[in-house]
Amino acid sequence: MNSNQTALITGASAGLGGEFVEQLASRGYDVALTARSADAMRALAEEISGRHGVRATVHPQDLSQPGSADQLLEDLDAQDVKPDVLVNNAAFGLHGAFIDYDAAKLTAMLQLNMVTLAELTHRLGKRMFESRGGHILLVGSGAAFQPTPTMAGYGATKAFLLSLGEALNIELAPKVKVSVVSPGTMDTGFNTVSGFTPPPALERLTLPVSDVAKAGLDAMFAGTPNVVPGFGNKLGAFSSKILSRHAAAKMFMRMAAGD
Repeated sequence: MNSNQTALITGASAGLGGEFVEQLASRGYDVALTARSADAMRALAEEISGRHGVRATVHPQDLSQPGSADQLLEDLDAQDVKPDVLVNNAAFGLHGAFIDYDAAKLTAMLQLNMVTLAELTHRLGKRMFESRGGHILLVGSGAAFQPTPTMAGYGATKAFLLSLGEALNIELAPKVKVSVVSPGTMDTGFNTVSGFTPPPALERLTLPVSDVAKAGLDAMFAGTPNVVPGFGNKLGAFSSKILSRHAAAKMFMRMAAGD
């Protein structure tokens, strides 16, 4: 049990983020929840605290806004919350032709998926490295392994994350363990927000969020650089190493179109 340690989970109001909260609390970690949905987080925090007997704090923050990482850290410091674990889960995607994206939504996606994530990893990674160590998990995507036409911006943000996490796995070791979990399709509400309807080829690979969260946390605590949950998703990630990037992009385009 790790009752004296704290895990910060971003995007923690529901879905995969909520599952990370549940599984970390079940391992004895105090949990700090951050997302935009304050009411949903408060309800989840109360439930988790009662079920597992851990401290659960709520820190509402829109991480798609510039400066939000430092505002979140100020809030954590004010409440004497010192994360030993960081789960960077918050993200959203956009589907459709890149040139048709809403400009404000594109900027918000880039801010959330890359900039704020990198800032939190930088600030808290530095604190962990200079103190007693820690663990960082970055929630990536199968979209990171090849170009993704019709989800070009989202796939690019996840490619950035994968490269960052695998580099930091080496840079910060052994004191801070950094891992990336790269899931495929999940039933989390992500597709509704992004406007993406998975074709049957991807829908068949859908995994429960509980399996994805467990795979990610196991990898993080073991210090594994990157884990791809699910055999079919592993096969997809491997195939991107065999095909040229252009061929992989064309294959994704055909799958997205349902061909």
